[in-house]
This record gives sequence, C-alpha cells and structure tokens, in this order.
Amino acid sequence: MLKIMKVRRPNLEALYKEVDNYIPAKESLQPPRIGISANRRDGLSCIAETYVQAVLDAGGAPVLIPVITDLKALTVLVSELDGLVMSGGGDINPLYLHEEPIPQLQDVDTLRDEYDLILLRLAANRQIPIMGICRGHQIMNVAFGGSVYQDIHSQADHPLLKHSQTLAREYPSHTVTLEPGTNQLRTIFNGEKQILVNSFHHQAVKEVAPGFRATATAPDGINEAMEHTEKTIFGVQWHPEAMAPQGDEAMKALFAYHIENARRFAKAKAIHQQIVTIDSHTDTPMIFPGEFNIGEKEGGKVNLPFMEEGRIDATFMVAYTPQGKRDEASLQAATAYAIERLNQVKRQQTLHPDRMAIATTPQEIRTIKAQGKKAICLGIENGYALGKQIENLRMFKEMGVSYITLCHNGDNDICDSARGKQEWKGLSPFGKEVVKEMNRLGIMVDISHAAESTFYQVMEVSETPIIASHSSARALCDHPRNLTDDQLKALAAQGGVAQICLYKGFINKEEDKASLSDAIRHINHIVDLIGIDHIGIGSDFDGDGELIGCSATNELINITVRLLEEGYTEEDIRKIWGGNLLRVMTAIQDFPNK
Repeated sequence: MLKIMKVRRPNLEALYKEVDNYIPAKESLQPPRIGISANRRDGLSCIAETYVQAVLDAGGAPVLIPVITDLKALTVLVSELDGLVMSGGGDINPLYLHEEPIPQLQDVDTLRDEYDLILLRLAANRQIPIMGICRGHQIMNVAFGGSVYQDIHSQADHPLLKHSQTLAREYPSHTVTLEPGTNQLRTIFNGEKQILVNSFHHQAVKEVAPGFRATATAPDGINEAMEHTEKTIFGVQWHPEAMAPQGDEAMKALFAYHIENARRFAKAKAIHQQIVTIDSHTDTPMIFPGEFNIGEKEGGKVNLPFMEEGRIDATFMVAYTPQGKRDEASLQAATAYAIERLNQVKRQQTLHPDRMAIATTPQEIRTIKAQGKKAICLGIENGYALGKQIENLRMFKEMGVSYITLCHNGDNDICDSARGKQEWKGLSPFGKEVVKEMNRLGIMVDISHAAESTFYQVMEVSETPIIASHSSARALCDHPRNLTDDQLKALAAQGGVAQICLYKGFINKEEDKASLSDAIRHINHIVDLIGIDHIGIGSDFDGDGELIGCSATNELINITVRLLEEGYTEEDIRKIWGGNLLRVMTAIQDFPNK
C-alpha cells in the first residue's frame, strides 16, 4: 500500500516547538489554495489521500471542500481559492442533461451532482483555474453545456477498450493520443504525441462543451481530455492523482501545470487588490429601456456582482445616444435622452450606497476603492447629445460627466465619423469650439469612432491630451474604427491614452474567432509601438463588446492573468489597468486651473 503522509515521532513538545517556530513565507510566495471537491460515502465527505498528496507535491495547499449545497457557505469557500480540482466519483444524474436513465446507469448521487455543479459555477464565475479528473472531467463538461454517455458500452456505436482496469490504480492500462496543434496537454507533456494512462470509468464525455476542444482520445475514440480554448480550465478522464505520487513524471507535470496556473491567478488577485482597475467604456445604460439595477445580474455584462467577481474597481458607464436627425426637435430629444440615462446611472448610488458611488475625479475613484466599494464614472458616447448648444457641456460637467465621445456611427454637428460621409472634412467650426470648451471645463475628449481627419484636427485644436476610450490597433485588424500606427504615435506624443476595445469586429476580422488572445496581441502591439504609458482597457461591454475568454466584467481579470503570462510586471499592469488613464484624467482636469 502506498504510504504518502510523513508522520513525526509522537513527541508533543517537539511538535509544538516546530509549529511555533515556523515562519510562513510572505504572501506572494505562499502556496496557492487548491480546493478539492469531496466524494460522499456513508455519510462522509471524503477524498482519497492521493489527491491531497498530488497537490502538495506540486506546490499547492490542498483544501477539502465538504459536500454541501449551502450557497452562502460555498461562496465564501470558493472565493478564497486560487485553483480547484474536481475529483472522481459515481455516475451523473442524466436529468441534468434532460435525459431519462438507461438500465446500464449505475448509482447516482444527486446531492453530489448539485454540489459539484455549484462549485463549478462559482469557480467559473470568478475565473478560478479548474482541473477535472474522471467524473470531475465529465461533470465539468455538463456544467459548460456538453453531454456525456450514461454508459459507453451500451451507447457507443463501435467496439471499445477495457475502461475499468483491474490493475492497481497507480499503473497505466492503455494509451491516449494527444491532439495535434497548440493545446495545453501538448505543452504539459513536452510535445509528446501519446502517453500512458490508467482507466476507471463507464461514463465519458460525448459532445464537448461549447468553448472547449478535445485534446486527447483513447484508441477507441473515447474522449480522454478537453480544455477551454482561452481559459485555464481543463479535464482528463484518467486518474493522474493515483500515478503522480508514485513518481510518474507526466502526471506530476499535469498537477504542476495546474498549480502554476493557480499561482498566477493568485498573483493577479493580489495585484488587483493593490492597484486601481478601470474599464473606461461600457454601454450598460443602453440595454435597459427604463429603470435598471446594477446591484443584480439582470442580463447585462456589467453590474456590481460582476465587478466584485472580476475584482474591477471602476467602470465608465456612458449615455450612448444613437445618431439621428439633426433638426431642432431631434437634437433636443437626444439631449433629454442623455440626461435621463445619466440620471439612471446616478440613481444606482441611492440604491446601493454601501456597494458603490459615483466618481468624477481620480482621487474619488481611489477613495471609493479604499472604502471597499465600486466606482461608477459617467461619460457620453456621441456629442450628438450636445445638440448645437455649447452650454450643454457645462451642464453635463456639473452632472459628473468625465468624457464625451465626439461622434458615433455617422457624422454629426461636431465632426466626421469613421463611418460617415466626411461632411466636415474633420471638425466642424462648432466642433472646434466644443473641443476648446471641453479643455476649459476639464472634460476628456474621446476620439473613438472619429474619422482620421477628425482625429488629427482634434490633436491640433486640443491643448490637453486626448483619449480613445475604446479603440484597438488597425495594424492587427483593418477596421476604420481602429487607430493606425501613425495615429497611435500621435496620441502618445501628446500624452494621451488608447484603451483597447474588446468588440470582436475590432479585434479580429474573423469575428467568430475573436478571442482574449487576440486582445493580448493588440496590447502587445501598442506597447511595442508607443510604450507602456499610453494604453488601457475599454471593454465596450453591453455595446456588443465580447470575446472568447473575456465576455463580461467578471472575466476581465483574465487579461491580468494573461499579461502576467506574457511577462508584464506589476507596474506595467498598474499602468494598463488604470494608471495611464488616471494620469491623463488628472492632467485634463487640472488644465482649467492653469
């Protein structure tokens, strides 16, 4: 029998001396907390010790999570984790797949199923790295929308291997072939095409969940592994925890990979705790026709629960005003609509005074974070909301508006749009006065959506730096809404900042493939081009911003994880996540006092 736990000689005084003299490493060097889902047997929440040892040997701190379904308790437990291992066990209740049980189905435990599904949902919402093993692999697939065979021997339409070995658990019984191409398993196993695994199952993944890809198969075609294409979530059908403590290097590498992901995630969380994280552009007020409540997950991509899960400190919510007719009545209606939307955002502070506050300055953002609350900043998307009344700028400033996007999709009375008819060949005479007045009032000028001619004329007229609240790099995705390299250089030369937009059509010409990896490439390109001091993040969530791997505010921390993987320092990340924008915001708001 495998002996895995070191036991000291039974000496109470020596034991206490060792415990009392132990000095923990500083927090950044502590092992990541790895939750292990428990099995339920004979009234016990239990787990094989090999799971614990495999996590310990890989450098993690294992935490056994009892089989409970109390949401309050599980939320507290999961929120403290840096990684999660979903362990093996019995069959999955087919009712969760909207299927009826077949005769070959073995014992199910619906309580265990519910517990596992809650764990997975809580962990996934918080972007916690997840590793699934055997049943954990299967139920992870169910949780994300895939399917499983209730019994491979009766449901698979071809001959099968023996998938329930009689060999001891630490010995392999068949091979699996790793899928070609770039995937996590190929990286973990140093490019090997085939590895040896053990096998103890009669259920298996059938259709892989959306967003995942199969990464290994048995010789009979049964799925043996899968991974999310962008997130640190993967599962294997075999039991690596039984082989790793015995010294199997491949299985040890599997756990080491998961622990390294957890360590990186823990570092990302720590960085978010120390810095100010800001999303400079969201369209949430647009998606609700009347009153709304960002204290709940009402269907949008930006709300307080998502900000809390994603550890985002501040977000700009804009009053998006669709470009319409430019007669007097239409202009007045546009102004009134912007006022109403801004007031709806400000109403949130009354609804949730203990969770958020409206911020109008960089210092207010920092103060609100220090109070343990979220900051909501105000903006206007499309200067159409001004009408032809320049005095509306002061009114919006007094309402708390920090920036105004000069135009949207279509020319207006201020300027030409990137998707307009070049009516003014840049700024209109009124537009030039608008830019000057925004300078005088300390309102940030946002050139997202503007034509190139508008961009360069704004650069000439403005005495302060300008921002692109949600714009990406045209060199990587040739779209008129994106900024050319020359524009980016000009923006940086004047001290401004470009906030990467996560709208898929601006990130990848093949929109269906637009991913977090693509967004990271845009960040890398801009940093290489103009340096780390002129870039930030403006998601455009609730305005169709959405990428594979980063589709809502709770997923924004994935950007930090990937930046760490790319080699960015904590100081780099501080600048990207808000430091640069706050610098520009401060300079613009200080300008009227000079």
